[in-house]
Amino acid sequence: MNFAAIAKNQVDAWFAQWTALQETIHAAHDARDGTAKALMEEAIGLFEQLVQAAGDEVLPINGVERLAFIKAKPGQYACYRQLDELFKETKKRTARLRIQATKE
Repeated sequence: MNFAAIAKNQVDAWFAQWTALQETIHAAHDARDGTAKALMEEAIGLFEQLVQAAGDEVLPINGVERLAFIKAKPGQYACYRQLDELFKETKKRTARLRIQATKE
């Protein structure tokens, strides 16, 4: 695991990007204008970059399977919700890993 990549300032930057994208994706789903899929593909890339930078240990339970579900149909609202949950769980997991690292 890359402990520098899960430092609070590093992680906060990833999640700030997600928050901005999340609002846009949510609005695209509300508008039903067909732009949600492209935005979701961007968000999926962001999540994959986060995991690649930090290490697979930050993935939540069933993270690989859940990400495969999301990638299969990124334009669906259910996939947006699932990606949102993955980001939330990953944020909690990185915090827990940081705390564990400081105790060791």
